[in-house]
Amino acid sequence: MTRPVAERVPLRVIAAQWGRLGCIGFGGPPAHIALLRKLVVDDRAWLDAREFEDGVAAVNLLPGPASTQLTIYCAWRLRGMAGGLVGGACFILPGLAVILALAGVFLAEHPPGWIAGAALGAGSAVPVVALATALGLVPPSWRRAGATGYARARWLGCLLAGGTAAALVGPWLVAVLVGCGLIEAGLRSRPPPPPAPPAPPAPPPGVMLAPVATGAATTTTTTAAAAAAGTAGLASLAWLAFKVGALSFGGGFVIIPLMQHDAVLTYHWMSAGQFLTAVALGQVTPGPVVQTVAVVGYAAAGVGGGLLASLVVFAPSFCFVLGGGRYFDRLRGSAGVQAFLTGAGPAAIGAIAGSAIPLTASLVHLWQAGVLALAGVWLIALRRGVVTTIVGAAALGVLVYLAGGPAG
Repeated sequence: MTRPVAERVPLRVIAAQWGRLGCIGFGGPPAHIALLRKLVVDDRAWLDAREFEDGVAAVNLLPGPASTQLTIYCAWRLRGMAGGLVGGACFILPGLAVILALAGVFLAEHPPGWIAGAALGAGSAVPVVALATALGLVPPSWRRAGATGYARARWLGCLLAGGTAAALVGPWLVAVLVGCGLIEAGLRSRPPPPPAPPAPPAPPPGVMLAPVATGAATTTTTTAAAAAAGTAGLASLAWLAFKVGALSFGGGFVIIPLMQHDAVLTYHWMSAGQFLTAVALGQVTPGPVVQTVAVVGYAAAGVGGGLLASLVVFAPSFCFVLGGGRYFDRLRGSAGVQAFLTGAGPAAIGAIAGSAIPLTASLVHLWQAGVLALAGVWLIALRRGVVTTIVGAAALGVLVYLAGGPAG
């Protein structure tokens, strides 16, 4: 059972150090984890390497933003619940302040021309970021599936199901992810078949052996989304943020198709182009990348909407870690949880890759296709960073505006 360590690090130290991470944490989860490890293991020796790696493994079993959950977990290990609350908040707040300020600029009704060009350019790179994210997740998930042909066929089926759902039926994406996980868990929980008995004697002439058919009944659970889908306003915004924070297996990009459908098509809080800008801002600002939902909240209800969306999207992570951190060892050892993630994982990867389709369809100018291609070369072929990809794409958008091209 995992418990907070005996050493009581002062809360002011946690606030200062986790706030610093929130200010310099560009580059997404890999950068966050590296910075946090350097702080708590290498520099301060508050946790040993094994404790830290156990934490990484545990939060990767949870839905929601894993790197944010890891920052909460490490602070909880140092100072209990108060430490977790302070550390998590100080990691989140700097990026939230930055992204809300940028949302006010980029989502203005009549932004300056160069701002509009930068937004269109940055948005052009977002589909490539989604595809690169999915490609990076494939190798460990493929290894996890197992070596048998049947297991790998199921992996491919879950991948295809997630990608198809993301591209075609965004509102039902969560159901597909959960369904793939449950199916895999059910298949892996079945006892192995007993050894084949000796062959029975041949039946008398004229007697047919009736084949026995077995099947699995699947039950679709209707969630509160059905009720929330018909309502607008803050309740709908809170429900959207909750889905991002509590139901996104594999990172924030998994939920992009559902967010896009709700924000653009259902509630018309923002245009398709503005949604691309929101995703881009979530990638280039420090701290958690799921801050994208704060931009959606800003578009829906101003600063108050952004703050509400951020509060709701991170609330499940605090609950998971502060309420369940002591059971993380048991969670890691659960065969059922591992089996569920073996099915949900490839579905999530497929959803991330599939999200590139509706995101690409949101591009409106021909020059954006050129920026998209250049971003693909830079990020995927040359293996450069996400932040430089989006900033470079934004710079190209500004150049298009300055050259007199369409940027509105």
